[in-house]
Amino acid sequence: MAQIANRRSVMTLFSSSTNCLCHRTRIVLAEKGVSYEVTYLDNQMLPEDLADQNPYNSVPTLIDRNLVLFDARVISEYLDERFPHPPLMPVDPVSRAKTKIALFRMEKDWYSQVNVIESGNEAEANKARQILSESIAASDEIFGIKPYFLSDEFSLMDSAIAPLLWRLDHYGIVLPVQAKAVRTYAERLFERPSFQTSLSDVEKEMRVFI
Repeated sequence: MAQIANRRSVMTLFSSSTNCLCHRTRIVLAEKGVSYEVTYLDNQMLPEDLADQNPYNSVPTLIDRNLVLFDARVISEYLDERFPHPPLMPVDPVSRAKTKIALFRMEKDWYSQVNVIESGNEAEANKARQILSESIAASDEIFGIKPYFLSDEFSLMDSAIAPLLWRLDHYGIVLPVQAKAVRTYAERLFERPSFQTSLSDVEKEMRVFI
């Protein structure tokens, strides 16, 4: 089994090659241009001391020297503060708080449905697909206000939304024809070099066209 201890001289991300939350973290790392090593654990034995460092024994887990972080939101916010350029969060406290609330709501409303699709029974998954499709489509007008999510610049909100939109076909979710702004927004995200860099080989195969 791999040991975490001898990996700490280089920032290391323990990741799944398919999980949305892990993908989200890799997008942030790519946006920041951070040098790091990624270890995919889909079909490997977990490092024997990962459970000692991360009580949930989960991915994503980021090791930065002696610092061990888990939870995609915590990792993303840490990277934004540790590597301040380019900034992925607003500077002023009120705007930062609003962004954090938006992230929280998205996780509760959208990522929770992804969890059902990935782990629930077929009846529950079909219901989750419908809920997610309708919720995203209902937000179409918001996606068209700015080039990025309510912003002129790429932010942590976009890093969280991009993996989900990339997987819609994979999850069997078809957005209504009227959701044009969402599609335009999604293609804008997918064309970013950082997004292309963030994709694992498995994720590249989730859509016919990259």
